[in-house]
Amino acid sequence: MNSRFPARLVLLAAAVSTACSSTTVLAAGSRRPNILLIVADDLGYGDLGCYGRKDVRTPNLDRLAAEGVRFTQCYANGPECTPTRTAFLTGRYQQRVGGLECAIGTGNVGRYDDAIRLRATDQLGLPVEETSLARMLKDGGYATMMAGKWHLGYPFAFSPSRHGFDFAFYLLGGGADYFHHTETNGDRVLYRDEQPVKQEGYFTDLVTEEAASLILRNHWRPFFLYVAYTAPHAPYQGPGDRTPKPLPADSPLQDQAKAPPAVYRAMIERMDEGVGRILGALEKHKIDQKTLVIFASDNGATRSGRNAPFSGYKGTTFEGGIRVPAIARWPGVLPRGTVSRQVAITMDFTRSILAAAGVEPQRKPDGIDVLRQVASGKPPQERTLFWRARRGDRTWWAVRDGSLKYIREAQGAKSTEYLFDLTSDPAESKNLLRPRSADAQRLKALLVAWEKEVRPTR
Repeated sequence: MNSRFPARLVLLAAAVSTACSSTTVLAAGSRRPNILLIVADDLGYGDLGCYGRKDVRTPNLDRLAAEGVRFTQCYANGPECTPTRTAFLTGRYQQRVGGLECAIGTGNVGRYDDAIRLRATDQLGLPVEETSLARMLKDGGYATMMAGKWHLGYPFAFSPSRHGFDFAFYLLGGGADYFHHTETNGDRVLYRDEQPVKQEGYFTDLVTEEAASLILRNHWRPFFLYVAYTAPHAPYQGPGDRTPKPLPADSPLQDQAKAPPAVYRAMIERMDEGVGRILGALEKHKIDQKTLVIFASDNGATRSGRNAPFSGYKGTTFEGGIRVPAIARWPGVLPRGTVSRQVAITMDFTRSILAAAGVEPQRKPDGIDVLRQVASGKPPQERTLFWRARRGDRTWWAVRDGSLKYIREAQGAKSTEYLFDLTSDPAESKNLLRPRSADAQRLKALLVAWEKEVRPTR
């Protein structure tokens, strides 16, 4: 010990240092934002006013974009519900989990070989071992809650409660009658904390009411609230379209490609009203300025929606199937009224949320802190992103590297390949596969290497 400092002073200095460090940690913790993530279901890139749609009124989402950042090159991790939600909760490519590269079918049905294999042993769902965002935030001191669509496994072994949500009000599967909350097989799928519930009301409104109530009960502490609307997913029912009995499986309103335009618009507008109510709850409790709000769609629109200016629809890896509207507002951190061309993907928001909360990911993330990138004001960084989607004997692949994008579709023995330059051809109308064969081979090699790297362990 240095003789210049008596032992008592050294101990006192150490105690003061420890106290100051603790104070610093507490101060940092007190500045952690609340986190509100809102996800739409099958909402197309061009389905909102702030993304160019003129015949749908979305003033609340348009306002959110005006007060924050609107992304023009944001992607869903998959072209369907379950894959994207898996990637969001894990912060990693869904392919690492196994069995979740396709939406789980009504009644807990596996729709391709790997999913069918897991379903045979009641393992079709997101395993608890895949540490979820909610669990990490809960361990980091956040209240964790959700209201809306789950679609990550029917058995309770995969329920929100097992993944770290303190409270969950949810539909088990991919879609249900908006008034009777039954799937096309007749099963009731509305739950609250693993308990089946029967509750009157239009599901979009019920989700909104639960979300606003959760904010009321938790506004005094840091919280993570996941709001997962089913709008505008089929069945196509507006808020005034209640029927005495659930819609039958063969109802035209179940056809995802043929929504009545007026009903489709009404579903989006009711969701927008709900977003307005939730944002209003933040303002009422004076926590809007310390809440990070993120809004995105889980995939592109069906043929009932608008993916303009892109081609393709839900279920494909063309831009229309995977490029989605995405908005983030974080007062004092993200610049207001910004339009960002930064290439992003769903799992980037997972990484950003953890960073904002001061929580270290428990597994190596595949996404980047995209909000930090935008907040820095630096030019957009180029990304290399991958997709693979499976259903039956059909598989879609894609890789985007810089502005180039390679796509392959295979069904049985038939295979079709494409190469596009998204800078000059965002609508993917000019296949460059032959004139730029060397680029195609390079991207194919990247895809092969990625598939090996994300091979699932189960």
